[in-house]
Amino acid sequence: MSKGWKFIDNKGTFELEAPQRSSFLYFPLANEAGMMSSVTPTLNGDIKTGQNTFFNLPVSSEDLHNIKSNRNFWIYIEGSGAWSAVGASSIQNARLFDKETEEKVTLQAGFLWHKVTRENGRLGVRAEITSFVPANQHKIELMRVTITNIGGGTLKFTPTAAVPVYGRSAESVRDHRNVTSLLHRVYVVREGIEVQPAMTFDERGHKLNKISYNVYGIDEGRNFPLGAFPLEEEYIGEGGCLEWPETVVSNKRNCRMEGQTIDGYETVGALRFRDCELAPGDSKTYIIAMSVTGDRTSEKADILEHFNAEGFEKLLKDTGEFWEEMLGKISFKSRDEQFVAWMKWVSLQPILRRIYGCSFMPHHDYGKGGRGWRDLWQDCLALLLMETETVRNQLLNNFGGVRLDGTNATIIGKGPGEFVADRNNISRVWSDHGVWPFFTTLLYLNQSGDFDFLFEEQTYFKDRLVMRSSNIDKEWTPWYGSKQKCENGNIYTGTILEHILIQNLAAFFNSGEHNNIRIENADWNDAFDMAAQKGETVAFTAFYAGNLTELSILLIRIKEIRGIGQLEVAAEMAVLFDTLSGGIDYDDPKAKNKLLKQYYETCVHNISGKKISLDIQKVSEDLKIKGQWLSKHISENEQVRSEEGYQWFNGYYDNAGLQVEGQKASGVRMTLTGQVFPIMMGVASTEQVNNAVKAVNRYLYDSVLGSYRLNNNFNELKLDLGRCFGFAFGHKENGAVFSHMTVMYSFALYRQGFVSEGYEVLKSLYDISTNFDRARVYPGIPEYINERGRGMYHYLTGSASWLMLLLLTEVYGVRGASGNLLIQPKLKKEQFDKRGTAEARTVFAGRAIKLVYNNSRQLDFGQYKITNITAGGKKISCHMTDGAAIIGRTDILEFDPHVESTIEVELA
Repeated sequence: MSKGWKFIDNKGTFELEAPQRSSFLYFPLANEAGMMSSVTPTLNGDIKTGQNTFFNLPVSSEDLHNIKSNRNFWIYIEGSGAWSAVGASSIQNARLFDKETEEKVTLQAGFLWHKVTRENGRLGVRAEITSFVPANQHKIELMRVTITNIGGGTLKFTPTAAVPVYGRSAESVRDHRNVTSLLHRVYVVREGIEVQPAMTFDERGHKLNKISYNVYGIDEGRNFPLGAFPLEEEYIGEGGCLEWPETVVSNKRNCRMEGQTIDGYETVGALRFRDCELAPGDSKTYIIAMSVTGDRTSEKADILEHFNAEGFEKLLKDTGEFWEEMLGKISFKSRDEQFVAWMKWVSLQPILRRIYGCSFMPHHDYGKGGRGWRDLWQDCLALLLMETETVRNQLLNNFGGVRLDGTNATIIGKGPGEFVADRNNISRVWSDHGVWPFFTTLLYLNQSGDFDFLFEEQTYFKDRLVMRSSNIDKEWTPWYGSKQKCENGNIYTGTILEHILIQNLAAFFNSGEHNNIRIENADWNDAFDMAAQKGETVAFTAFYAGNLTELSILLIRIKEIRGIGQLEVAAEMAVLFDTLSGGIDYDDPKAKNKLLKQYYETCVHNISGKKISLDIQKVSEDLKIKGQWLSKHISENEQVRSEEGYQWFNGYYDNAGLQVEGQKASGVRMTLTGQVFPIMMGVASTEQVNNAVKAVNRYLYDSVLGSYRLNNNFNELKLDLGRCFGFAFGHKENGAVFSHMTVMYSFALYRQGFVSEGYEVLKSLYDISTNFDRARVYPGIPEYINERGRGMYHYLTGSASWLMLLLLTEVYGVRGASGNLLIQPKLKKEQFDKRGTAEARTVFAGRAIKLVYNNSRQLDFGQYKITNITAGGKKISCHMTDGAAIIGRTDILEFDPHVESTIEVELA
């Protein structure tokens, strides 16, 4: 059990004492309408709806404890002076490390609400502040402040809510900060203030602005504020600051009244309420709303409808139920109740990625918002497990980002199927991008049995970049548009299967001099970005090998299901199926490059639009040959050894054309990535897996941190491989415990039957993430653990999707197989509860299912097997294969779609 936060119910609600004593803590508050907030124990953090619409000042992780622009609620206590209910005053900060005067603070949080309770015994006051973003169509954050008299006498105070309003683009923090404040038009209204900048400032073209940033207040008696202090410089006073504002400290009464307007200044939603007297034990509640609206009037009536104490409580209840229903689709039960609750927070993270992208939390090193290509597909992994039917259109739209050269648009636009070519005006190609669409689509096909999806038509992305961004299409202009065209001017479409084939075949022929796939500008490890000329990624060569082999099997399955013998593809693709016309020597990388160039030259600008029909059996054999060749090549040529006798896979070649891993003059060099994908994709033999596990334990396991590093210390600023070697060792991509790859390592081991080894990896990551004394993060999985054991980049990490995939499909062994339900548990003895049961809840074929494993003899994995399966007390017909039970989809569809059905699996 962690010494920090603890779960206090079975819904995932957690509690943390003295949260203000931990830096970098932040919590997400969001809805699917696009409201994105982060909040700290002292109510710092920002509120925004996009890169150009920040309600308050944009913050980074360092700003959380260094800037003063937080949400605040002040009371001026008669006889004592100013006190901040959120703890954000100069005096309270000064007393932070004084045990005698420091205030008692408790934090509680759930899905998705945040409550901080602060007590000051000397003043006889307690404040309870609950914050959340309603799960509705409005972009609004609500805050309820309850002040309670815990002293022996009457408490008299003057309350003032104070929320700074930045109200513009994040770009304006350093670019025209003062000038953009001159655009502010501030209106004092009955409910508070409304800030509607006159224009959006953009030197490429200024535009009329309609968006309004609003701060409203009301008390429990439905009394609106007396007035407001909207000018920040007037509010804080000369020489004052947001942590010690003169208006509050001196209890000034000169607030501006309803109907007044102020133009051209930095703004704060400082709302003054009526003076209050509380007898001992009595409380007073205030509601504060922070909203971003399309204009000042259109949404106001809807917002005000629930803007009272009763409405707050109803919206809070509705929001909790919304998230509980969404997250209840997949859940687990095992002996470790904390792990079960922790996984609820992990299951939230893919949804947060869909809302926030990668860049709208305080750790925002990934640019200006949105998601990249890899994120798009990997986030779908978890969504497919929860919402298989609804993800179909997302997948279909995603394929519209594929280019005919097998690369893809690198930034995802806001609309469905909208793509942008490059980021920061830098054209880049990631060598791993071609693997994810098929990997994700295969999961969809197995979950749904929807093989017709492969024959849906989709366009291709087109811009000026061709031949894997090594050349320019000089005929392309923005007027052409972003969809590939034929010679006759029509937009070209191909099947989803065609898109997948192009991505994987183009990569196969894109060989470096050592006959592995070229790394180009990077692979999954974005920081391996300095080896574009001679660098190779053995790791993802293994992934492509697995994809090609799986594609070969899939085509035969399609042939059987659809009864087809021919496959229709673009005529230009014929050359890529080289074995159908004699073949080339795959041992010669130059021959492969030449063939790829031949293909690329046919699709620089427009293509013919003609289709050819190929024998599906022969195409399957072609793919099988390619996949097997890559696997054999890696297995035979990319094994390295240390002087101590450990053996593992080399994962990369640097820009000097040299193997990165192995025994070097400076010592042993090893990457986790280089082991994960040969294992995951079945390239490694059983012996090679065993050897790799031993080597990982020797060179990558850190006994102090308690988990596995992404790489060991190369002790070199390796400018011929990537920027990560400029990072301090133990941080980010240079040797941190990188959750994403660690989870994939566990997944790979489970997938190949190395259950005990996979379990140890999984447990190590769980243990390190929940050790609050070191990790200092709320429940969930961070992107990585740094050298000091602190969790970094919490919430917005692709590792959450993979962890859900690992738990459900491998550990609990519940997954689709060509649309049927496959059950194959890989649970360890210690994962069953005292009664010998373990449970998983999921949705399959549109049916809510609770799967209960009964292991009454408390057998360990490898000792038990499935002996009986029942549903509703009746035995279910199933097909047994390789220790797995397969239940037909038609049988599952007979379950009642309106209630949860229980499947009991006896293990003996």
